Amino acid sequence: MILERGDTVLVTGAAGFIGFHLSDRLLAEGFAVIGFDSLNAYYDVRLKEARLAQLTGRPGFRFVKGDLVDANAIRQLFAEVRPAVVVHLAAQPGVRYGLINPGAYVDCNLVGFLSILEGCRHTPVKHLVYASSSSVYGLNATVPFSEHHGVDHPVSLYAATKKANELMAHTYSHLFAVPTTGLRFFTVYGPWGRPDMAPILFAKAILEGRPIQVFNHGQMRRDFTYIDDIIEGVRRVMDAVPAPDPAATGAQADPTRSASAPYRVYNIGNHSPVALLDFIQLLERELGRTAEKVMLPMQPGDVIETYADVSDLAAAVGFSPATPIADGIRRLGAWINDNLDLVRSLRT
Repeated sequence: MILERGDTVLVTGAAGFIGFHLSDRLLAEGFAVIGFDSLNAYYDVRLKEARLAQLTGRPGFRFVKGDLVDANAIRQLFAEVRPAVVVHLAAQPGVRYGLINPGAYVDCNLVGFLSILEGCRHTPVKHLVYASSSSVYGLNATVPFSEHHGVDHPVSLYAATKKANELMAHTYSHLFAVPTTGLRFFTVYGPWGRPDMAPILFAKAILEGRPIQVFNHGQMRRDFTYIDDIIEGVRRVMDAVPAPDPAATGAQADPTRSASAPYRVYNIGNHSPVALLDFIQLLERELGRTAEKVMLPMQPGDVIETYADVSDLAAAVGFSPATPIADGIRRLGAWINDNLDLVRSLRT
């Protein structure tokens, strides 16, 4: 355990889906949390504000609004708060949005990540944990996806920037001994989820009697991972500081670790992919309504299936996500029914 009660953790993207839940967990454990977020309008800011309202006023929480591309402001923030651990979750998300506004991905995911790396370089931290994505697997057709597979053929700009983050992290781990761990998240869902992702997007449409768009005519499978499992995995990884691995060299070179650097990459997914139409059926059951489905072709940047091999994560921290999809959807449905006004008010 590297974190001690009262230590400060910097969580970027604290008003986001995963960042909110992680901040909530860390506060409950007695840590001081600096929540950093730009509150941009990629999706409805009211949801971000509603999440923040759950955190604001709690002992140990401080919110800082800012932009990751402001390198000087980030450096000053690091120097002021001197975080023990940084969990970098802020990013420009989404696959299809990259076709519309590619510059947003370069600014936030590349320039912004550089600001975080520089902060960790000049104000040393015990560990930088950052969000990568299952999207990096791109055209990889071998399932389940293993961190040991090649990820050189992304099919979206989002995926390309996330792979670039892993490369940037290794560089800083090698040059400046910044301990870094990247987590490749697989389709996270649950209460307070993003309204641009299928679970909330579909639920809102079903509740309002509007049709839902089902891409690739429903012939897709996703490794839906419940938010509580994601948070448990992140929390355990925070204390699992990597070290250089002398065995990861030469013919035994391994993309998940480094002979020269304190660097790791892990999948974090439910390792049990679910057919999209089955997911919709479970959601219909919890909401008590039937969805009107509009079947559409595959969209640019999408992949047919995601499926995580989490054996490395389990070996490293003794945990792998395992919430059954039916249980997760039941909890999501209960939250939706308890927050109908909020869900119905969201712009999607």
